[in-house]
Amino acid sequence: MKPEEIENRIKDFFEQNYEMLKLEGGHALTPDVTQAALTQVLYYYRKMRSVAEKVTDTEVKLTLPDQTTPDGRRFTIEGVVDIVREDDEVWMYDIKTHDPDYINGNKQYYEKQLNVYAHIYENLRGNRLDHTAIISTAFPANMKAAIASGDATRIEQELPKWNPLIEIPFDQSKVQATIQAFAVVVDKIETNCFEPPSVSVLQAKIEGTNTLFATRVCRNCDARYSCEAYREYALQTGTRTQSNFKKYFEDFGNDLEQEEFLTANINLDKINSQPEIPQ
Repeated sequence: MKPEEIENRIKDFFEQNYEMLKLEGGHALTPDVTQAALTQVLYYYRKMRSVAEKVTDTEVKLTLPDQTTPDGRRFTIEGVVDIVREDDEVWMYDIKTHDPDYINGNKQYYEKQLNVYAHIYENLRGNRLDHTAIISTAFPANMKAAIASGDATRIEQELPKWNPLIEIPFDQSKVQATIQAFAVVVDKIETNCFEPPSVSVLQAKIEGTNTLFATRVCRNCDARYSCEAYREYALQTGTRTQSNFKKYFEDFGNDLEQEEFLTANINLDKINSQPEIPQ
C-alpha cells in the first residue's frame, strides 16, 4: 500500500474513532481542534513509519498476578506494549502521550514501569529482550509552535529534530522495589489515604519543562477545590485576599481553551436536540 493510501486509511480510522468517542463521552471538539489532532496523528505516522512497519506484535498484554501488599491485599499488575524483532534484536515499546522533554527529564519514572514489563516478558514468558523504549506521541514545544505557525519551511526544519523514540535501558535488579512501591499505593487507595504534594512541589517547575506543577497537574484536577495544598499555593501566589483566590478557584484554562469547550458543546447540544426521524 502506498504512503498516501495509508494516510487516507488513517484519516478514515480517525474519523470513525472520533465519532465513537463523541457518542460514548457526550463531548465534541471544535473543527480546528479536531484538525489539530488529526495533524498530530499524521505527522506522528510519518515520523514513526519505519518503526510501525517493523512491529511484529502489537498490544501485547503483560500480566504479573498474585502480588501482595504490606496489608495483605492481593493485586495484579498489567500493561500493554508493542514488540519489534529486527536484525537479531528485540525492542519493547511503550507508547505515552507525554511530551519528549518531560520524558527525557523524568526517565526514572518510566524506567520503573519498563523494568516490570521487561521482567514479565523475559522471566515469566521466557522471551529474550534487548532494548526498551518510550514512544512519545506529543509534539515537542518547537514542533508544536512550527505547526501552529502554518509555515511549511519552519515545519520541515523542526521535523528532523523531533525524536519521539526515547530509549530507556532496563534494570531488572530494581523490579522488586518497584513492585513494592505499587503495593504501597494499592493499600493507600484501598484505605482512602490520598495525600496531596506539598506546596513547595506545586510551586516548583516539573523537571524537563518550564511549567509549574500547579499549572500542569493541578489545573486538570477537579479535587483542587478541596485540596489544602492547592489552597495554600493560591494564597501564597498573591495577596491573601478572597478576590485573589477566586481566580484560582475559577481557573478553567485560558480564553482560547474556554472558547473551544463552549463552542464544541454548543455544537453537540444542537446535534442532540435534532428531532428523531420517524421510522
